[in-house]
Amino acid sequence: MNASAPPAQPAAAAASDVDDQGLRVKRQVMWNRLISVVEEGAQVLLKTAFGAVTREAGDLSVGVYDRQGRMVAQAVTGTPGHVNTMAMAVGHFLERFPLESLHPDDVLVTNDPWMGTGHLFDFVVVTPVFHQERAVALIASTCHVIDIGGRGFTAEALSVYEEGLWVPHLKLFDAGQLNQTLLALLERNVREPLQTRGDLMSLVSCNKAATQRLQGLMDEFALADLQSLSDYIIDTSAQAMHQAIAALPNGQWRHSMRIDGNGEPVDLVATLSIDGDKLYVDYAGSSAVSRSGINSPKCYTDAYSVFGIKCVIAPDIPNNAGSLSAIEVRAETGSIVHPLPPAPVTARHVIGQMLPDLMFGCLQQPCEAQVSAEGAGSIWVLAMSGESAGGRYQTMSLGIGGMGARPGKDGLSCTAFPSGVGSIPVEVTEASAPLLFLRRQYLPGSGGDGQFRGGLGSEIEITHRDGGSFRVSAATFDRRIFPARGRYGGGDGQVGACRISNGTVILDKGVHEVPAGCSLLLQLPGGGGYGDPAARAPDALASDLAEGLHQKRSAK
Repeated sequence: MNASAPPAQPAAAAASDVDDQGLRVKRQVMWNRLISVVEEGAQVLLKTAFGAVTREAGDLSVGVYDRQGRMVAQAVTGTPGHVNTMAMAVGHFLERFPLESLHPDDVLVTNDPWMGTGHLFDFVVVTPVFHQERAVALIASTCHVIDIGGRGFTAEALSVYEEGLWVPHLKLFDAGQLNQTLLALLERNVREPLQTRGDLMSLVSCNKAATQRLQGLMDEFALADLQSLSDYIIDTSAQAMHQAIAALPNGQWRHSMRIDGNGEPVDLVATLSIDGDKLYVDYAGSSAVSRSGINSPKCYTDAYSVFGIKCVIAPDIPNNAGSLSAIEVRAETGSIVHPLPPAPVTARHVIGQMLPDLMFGCLQQPCEAQVSAEGAGSIWVLAMSGESAGGRYQTMSLGIGGMGARPGKDGLSCTAFPSGVGSIPVEVTEASAPLLFLRRQYLPGSGGDGQFRGGLGSEIEITHRDGGSFRVSAATFDRRIFPARGRYGGGDGQVGACRISNGTVILDKGVHEVPAGCSLLLQLPGGGGYGDPAARAPDALASDLAEGLHQKRSAK
């Protein structure tokens, strides 16, 4: 017998190892299938949604949840603000409608900002999944509807009651019967009843498709329920997340960021603490709740805080209830990151989408330079409306700035980080309203200089196709005063700007009229640079110069 060979295992032990390996492989296959289940639901939503921001930009989310309301898996398509708020939202539904009380053909709905995804424009729809006549899971999805009544998409409202219709946890379908009363109430109170109704029905179709695929998965693998698989996925993810945290040094790190706000600057302050395998974020010191609708409900604050942390320390660990549970976010009630009802919250993007960069600043020291420079943060939601010969219209486009430069790479230009939404093609917006895009292009020089250059913002010019006037909301326009900051010697990104061609400069976050014959001119902010500009590779610098990326331009 070869002395270097390992001793032979008993037959029973060897069989046990084979069984364990087989179980691990089976669980991995089922995990991949769960992702495909919710991703198929997301694709149904993309193909059936009425609103362009969902259909074209992917402003949505879909997830599967176990009987306790814990998120097990999420679709690849979607935004962190939706995914991670829905991770908590389903539990609120179960408090109102215990799983045992639900019928196979029930569908639940709400747009509660504090128990949903942060503002009234996002509806969350939840469908119980039945298998062998027993509720075994839930499918939840969400998307942004173009209108919810009230004052519309603006930061000018003084309370959530002015922002639109606030729908509590209700049944959209009760044992298969559509809640016509709820729909009639919605349709009477919104400016775009067809689109609002259509998007709600698209969410229902999304959940139905995912439900059918999940039932098929359970039949294929002869599963009586999902509890064992759910426990394994969540426990394994939690363990991996705790290990990732434990690999970092213990300590506290504080970082702050000042952004424009509305009329007065907003200070975002965070202290990140690591104690063993647990990570805490505390927003003590951040600005108080704003009179404007830029406040970020705690669910939205949690969502983007955790996302930013995971991007740095554990990007490959599945995002579910297990990995999310390893991070605790604390915030003072009555602060801009933890407003209480009835605070206005329509433009919560302004705060929430800045928080990942704030987390990067906290993690810069313990993670030893493995974080990006600051980026544009909040997307500029171009909610535009007016009247024409065809009647009243309301449409939406998106202005997207640049990402911060990354360790070893330039920042991505015109890329929506952290929301992850895509752009809406100009042709889609022009087809839905009498508007014309005269320009939509990179803004040269907007990315901060550095060894690695910040991503470029864009410049956009829009006018009325027939020479009329139109209105635009500046609710989410930020970084027009305080730029995205560079890191490790990199330069700041260029601030954004908004003006009308008649010379009017728009500084606040209100709704503004673009007079007849004029155009709206936008310059989206660029991302910060990374590292000493003198260290930029000669060929990269030559390419920047040849492509005109250092040429500063001003809107006409």
